[in-house]
Amino acid sequence: MASTTSTNGGRPVPPAQLYGALFAAVQEAGLFADSKTFADAVPLRDPAAIVAAYAREAPGDAEALRHFVAANFALPEEPATAARPGAPATTLAEEIAARWSRLERGPVAASGSALAVSQRHVVPGGRFRELYYWDSYFTMLGLARDSRQDLVEEMVDLFAGLIEQFGHVPNGTRTYYLSRSQPPVFYLMVGLSQRQGDPRLIAAMRREHAYWMTGGRVVRMPDDSLLNRFWDDRDGPRDESWAEDVATARLAPRPANAVWRDIRAGAESGWDFSSRWLADAGDIATIRTTRVVPCCLNALLHGLESALAEAGQANMALAAERRRAAMARYCWNGAEGFYADWLIDAGMVSASPTAAMLYPLFTGCAGELRARRTIAAARRDLLAPGGLRTTRVASGQQWDAPNGWAPLQWIACEALERHGEPALAAEIARRWTATVTREFAASGRLLEKYDVESGGGGGGGEYGVQEGFGWTNGVTRALMARYGQELEA
Repeated sequence: MASTTSTNGGRPVPPAQLYGALFAAVQEAGLFADSKTFADAVPLRDPAAIVAAYAREAPGDAEALRHFVAANFALPEEPATAARPGAPATTLAEEIAARWSRLERGPVAASGSALAVSQRHVVPGGRFRELYYWDSYFTMLGLARDSRQDLVEEMVDLFAGLIEQFGHVPNGTRTYYLSRSQPPVFYLMVGLSQRQGDPRLIAAMRREHAYWMTGGRVVRMPDDSLLNRFWDDRDGPRDESWAEDVATARLAPRPANAVWRDIRAGAESGWDFSSRWLADAGDIATIRTTRVVPCCLNALLHGLESALAEAGQANMALAAERRRAAMARYCWNGAEGFYADWLIDAGMVSASPTAAMLYPLFTGCAGELRARRTIAAARRDLLAPGGLRTTRVASGQQWDAPNGWAPLQWIACEALERHGEPALAAEIARRWTATVTREFAASGRLLEKYDVESGGGGGGGEYGVQEGFGWTNGVTRALMARYGQELEA
């Protein structure tokens, strides 16, 4: 099978660019229910020869195209299901411990769109067959508590290597993810390592900071201060969601490339997708991610700058203080009493409460008075029977109500602990672990997301609920370790 093909500059080429008209034809013909299937296919011979054969044979109908693909590509295996009826034979903690070996992968060779990965790592599961950036931090929380520190250290090295190779951590280890990153949590991974003072890791943190502070990810605010937004260096349909993106752009009253850039930026956010990024919460075609200055991203960059300052890096303490002051001006909704996103085109802060409000508390850039008001808003607007809601908007997107997500539960609990609310943190942990436990007892499944209002698996978005699942396993295990006695009570 052919390996990943590169340009003359040595940078791997994503399938959409590599196969051109063939790739578009396959995706838009709807040969596969999931656009990611063909994006992850491995060519059985040289890609240039496949492209030449496609031009020569010109398979015009769907059936001929299907035969052409079968003759020239190896398709990825369908994700296995772990569901089973009735009560499981293991406890939830035992199941999570057992799943690490099922989700662990050894070194991966470059093939098709897969990037080479030289260390062991854990994948999320389901359709997510490769390593993902921000998922991995929350997965590593559980690994650390299940005596898998060796794997934590390997993954920290792996992410440092990605930064050294590409200048940033890609969204995931696929060629089609190289044009964007995800929320910058590498410094938090380093915090889980036993080598926090390692010069190599500090250099990688510094280089990641430089990535975020150049190009389209930087926004100059009205007072000339600098904050950041999500971005993507490409502006075409996503390889892994090609058909969906083409359909969305057809519905939008603006240039397709602008729509695709905003969709890609939403994917970089990790909140793909949410009413946070939509001008009209009911219409994905109104996505405007690049016109939003997110409080969550800037809080994490404040955390990165603070970590670099603690490591003795010049100018980072000043950078962190400037960001804190800019966030206090632009990402604070004084009328509603919570942190929120700045809407560039409206010239105002959002009035919509979302779980992102707790990130500034999580990373230490919120003063106590604002922290108290934000906690009150989170309790009032986001606390649900099964954990913390993502937003209060039922848009049909997966990063909205009624869904709750493991990483947001962890960030909330850490934020609350940091600001003197351990009882509320324990209550969120109790509700979340009860939600996960009930679904596991009923079906044997650990899921990517949950409905925290009525229970069961979450819904919405571009694909069905996925099983596995790395960050649910990691966060749930970490919450059980921290709040064991409270959860039992």
